[in-house]
Amino acid sequence: MSMTEIEIGTVVRRDERQALREIECRAADLPAVCERLFRKLELTFGGLIVDETSSAWELRYVFYGHGGTGWVHVIVRQPLDQKVFPSITAALHASDWHEREAEDLFGLSFDGHPRLGDFILHDDRWQEGLAPMRRSFDGSQPVMHRQPEANWRPRRVVRAPGAFVMPVGPKFSGATEPVHFLLETVGEDVIRTYPRLFYKYRAVEKIAEGQAAASALLLAERFAATTAFAHALAFSQAIETVGEIAVPPRARTLRILLSELERLRHHAGAVQEICESTALVVANSQAAILEEDLLRLCGALTGHRYLFGLAVPGGLSRDFADDVCRDAAAEVRAIAGRCNRLEEALDRSSSFLDRLEEVGFVSHSEAREFGLVGPVARASGVARDLRKMQPYAGFEEYAFKVPVEEEGDGYARLRVLFAEIRESAAIIEQAVTRLTAGPVIVEPAPLPSGSAMGWVEAPRGAALHWVRLDDRGRVARYRVVTPSFMNWHGFHLAAENFAFQDFPIILATFDLSVAENDR
Repeated sequence: MSMTEIEIGTVVRRDERQALREIECRAADLPAVCERLFRKLELTFGGLIVDETSSAWELRYVFYGHGGTGWVHVIVRQPLDQKVFPSITAALHASDWHEREAEDLFGLSFDGHPRLGDFILHDDRWQEGLAPMRRSFDGSQPVMHRQPEANWRPRRVVRAPGAFVMPVGPKFSGATEPVHFLLETVGEDVIRTYPRLFYKYRAVEKIAEGQAAASALLLAERFAATTAFAHALAFSQAIETVGEIAVPPRARTLRILLSELERLRHHAGAVQEICESTALVVANSQAAILEEDLLRLCGALTGHRYLFGLAVPGGLSRDFADDVCRDAAAEVRAIAGRCNRLEEALDRSSSFLDRLEEVGFVSHSEAREFGLVGPVARASGVARDLRKMQPYAGFEEYAFKVPVEEEGDGYARLRVLFAEIRESAAIIEQAVTRLTAGPVIVEPAPLPSGSAMGWVEAPRGAALHWVRLDDRGRVARYRVVTPSFMNWHGFHLAAENFAFQDFPIILATFDLSVAENDR
């Protein structure tokens, strides 16, 4: 895509290192600018970054495309006393939750948004106007006097005679994290699905403010344990861009190996959840053994089953011998073969297929309109994968396919998971042949002020980490857009107009994380 096609408003900065173009526009022009990028130029909406500087609000709307298009950031600035911005939700529905989040956490308002409030800070537990992400809010002090809305009631949409709401959660048995589903119906089919999340909102972005990069990295790595390496890598890449740090070739190769090992292990766990939701006891056990074997492989290779403590700005915290990496690749090859046999067995189970085929349908247009990412989007024909669209860490040098299905149902999502397991195993095979001698980390140096975004294709989809450092090299603003935040927004599309007994199966095929969302 040529520059003339994306020069809308005023291009204020071009950064070829990040393949980034920043476009500044007036607030009144924002909806038209974003709509043109999304509709006319077919860029993907990546998220909204709100930054409160010492003198102004800076709202950064992130878009990205394929290859040379790179990243496009649309920037709007207003004085701090002007807290009303135009909503872009009517033109770009994927921004819906982003604007609601900014209203709850920063106290901003978006003119034209159909529904603000009662989102992250639930009205039955927190007062409106708290704005905990404002610079003036002291995150180290507890909110001693809460003023929740005493007359709060769940929002109702279905008003037909006999309509009722079926609550599910927020407490569940086992390790399931808190989320509250309100399912509206007049019979056996779910007409409306409304998930209430953020019961374990931890204010990771607020806690990171004022911390050194090494301390903030611990937050980035730990808010979602099952995808720890992906988020640590994205954060590290943002810091490396600010500091102009060149990662050693050996570290780049090992980062790819570890990224794909995490993806493979994660997908095996997602397959296990799907088997469990359909009550296939034997298949559930087989998938659980596959995931456990991969966790043990991760632990034996790196010292941590979930790959904690490895990705750091400048490379990796430790090295691995070449022969150990080759042995790990051979074990991955064997496990991938067992995954193939499990898939073949599942494909022969008519009772299993009956629970997935044509269930939990999300169309191609819906997936694009709602900004869905990862395997969920690719199962609906939306071929988004940052490893191909905006390669990082050297992925442009590897040969692999991005599995895409068109049906958009639960079975399509399962097939994408199995296909990506095979592709990850093949990438790991390539990585071990590319290992060269050399260091895995560069010597740390004082970090300058500046801002940058790091990105990865995490197991669940695109993950964006934007960091601004102050003149001491400490975090002034940290923003994370996770794939689960994007996909939770569209979950109701799949769950509505299906029977109650389909609900847990559809939920399993979406593979959503509460921890990754409630950051």
